Amino acid sequence: MTTKNPSAARRKYDLLAIDLDGTLIGKGGVVSARNIDAIHRAREAGMAVHICTGRGLRECRVFLEAIGQTLPVAVAGGSIIADPTSGATLHRFAMDEGLVRDTVRDMHAHGQAALVLKDPGAAEFDYLVVRSAQGFKVDPVMDWWFETMNLHVRYVDDLREDAHPEHTVRIGAFGINRALDNLAATLEITAKDRGVFHQFPAVVAPDHHARLGRGESFHILELFDVMGNKWSAIEHMSRATGVPAARVAAIGDEINDVPMIRNAGLGIAMGNAIPAVKDIAARTTLRNDEDGVAHAVDKILEGEW
Repeated sequence: MTTKNPSAARRKYDLLAIDLDGTLIGKGGVVSARNIDAIHRAREAGMAVHICTGRGLRECRVFLEAIGQTLPVAVAGGSIIADPTSGATLHRFAMDEGLVRDTVRDMHAHGQAALVLKDPGAAEFDYLVVRSAQGFKVDPVMDWWFETMNLHVRYVDDLREDAHPEHTVRIGAFGINRALDNLAATLEITAKDRGVFHQFPAVVAPDHHARLGRGESFHILELFDVMGNKWSAIEHMSRATGVPAARVAAIGDEINDVPMIRNAGLGIAMGNAIPAVKDIAARTTLRNDEDGVAHAVDKILEGEW
């Protein structure tokens, strides 16, 4: 007896979860032809391919179109599961309103505007920027990001002006790392047992680095609901097809990839991944500028991984 798809008999995984920045996106901020081809081959072999990214849906559309993504995607750090074709929200892990209030309070106490990310499918806009009575402004780099990504942003001075608090999925702050250190320490305490806190380098244009001094970098602080992570999203998406955790392979590089790398049947770290990801990954592939996703897909389809 023969099989129509020999690679299906060799591979051990049915679902492939792939991060974007630092993973699928390579040199020049694009998805390489080799990575695109690898994703197509994974699909042809019968694997369900899901993108799991910290970006919002609008912020990653160009990459989803490049790979012809039609299956649901986990965006906003896994706090939203969306249909990439229609843009509809399929599920969201909304934040507790009390945690939102406490987080915004902490950000204002440290002189930062709060970047409140909404479920755009419900709220009909992307960000609510809460400036406080002092009128804290967002960093110019964040203004650049809003404009470049064509995001819908509303500005208020008080969180009580938020007409739809139930649609909040993430609260963030952006700035130079040293200026955010004290706020980061505060948010870790605020998030304890109530939410998930992340801090990591931001994606910025090359010319923005001219503002930085020695040892400085642009960082993002993010706080989510306790269930607002990529693994929760993967579990939700896999239920429809009955794929167990043991048959999931996940590829990533940053702190927000840790839950899916730890819990997947096969956790794969990029060659450029941070130590926290490499320490828990079963395998390490090549760097994102060396088509590490394609290398990993080859190993999976060959049955070597």
